[in-house]
Amino acid sequence: MNDNQLLRYSRHILLDQIGIEGQQALLAARVLVIGAGGLGSPAAMYLAAAGVGTLTLVDDDTVDLTNLQRQIAHTTERVGQPKAASARMTLMDINPGIEIVALQERVADTRLAELVSCATVVLDCTDNFATRHAVNRACVAHRVPLVSGAVIRFDGQVSVFDTRTGSAPCYSCLFPQDQSFTDEACSTMGVFAPLVGVVGSMQAAEALKLIMGIGESLAGRLLLLDGLRMEWDSMRVARDPACPVCGDQAAQCVLSV
Repeated sequence: MNDNQLLRYSRHILLDQIGIEGQQALLAARVLVIGAGGLGSPAAMYLAAAGVGTLTLVDDDTVDLTNLQRQIAHTTERVGQPKAASARMTLMDINPGIEIVALQERVADTRLAELVSCATVVLDCTDNFATRHAVNRACVAHRVPLVSGAVIRFDGQVSVFDTRTGSAPCYSCLFPQDQSFTDEACSTMGVFAPLVGVVGSMQAAEALKLIMGIGESLAGRLLLLDGLRMEWDSMRVARDPACPVCGDQAAQCVLSV
């Protein structure tokens, strides 16, 4: 690190659990953030501020006036612009010393696998189950930890799915991909703006911990936030041996390829 970086990241370096080694790990990391909206905005802003070396933002949507109530990476002047590009401008203002890649794409299949395979950690900041399951499958296949968050109305949740350890569950263990779940859209259900900041910030914190190898991650636990009562609940999530994504049979299929 140069003198400017030592000064910029000094408050992290002062922490015994981080130090110079931890900050260097952040500078060398590649983080993939899928979704540059309510969750992706605060998550990416804290990751950029913390000095993650390469941030890749993926979002195929454009900034809408209704987004500005909660999607803090965007401004009124950028309504109509691609969200990924808008968020990149904000992040560059926060920290011009890192690389920020903005992709206006709806990634899937081979392209998603390509992006995930290059990442140190992936943040799922999307709002639909189909994408969440696709991201989960790619993360399991490439053994990349996944930090997942969701917010609707006054309720939020956050967890880590890190199948690098054989005992940890994946997203499909919690929400089986062969079951039918209804996507609840902010456009019809509403969302309390500060909650996406809370959950998105927690996603960033979990990602930073995973990169630096400090503390205990949320792998195997799901945190649930009741924003009206401002109370957290924690529930254990067990790995499903029969899970078609990470279960025993799925692992045998991967090994036999």
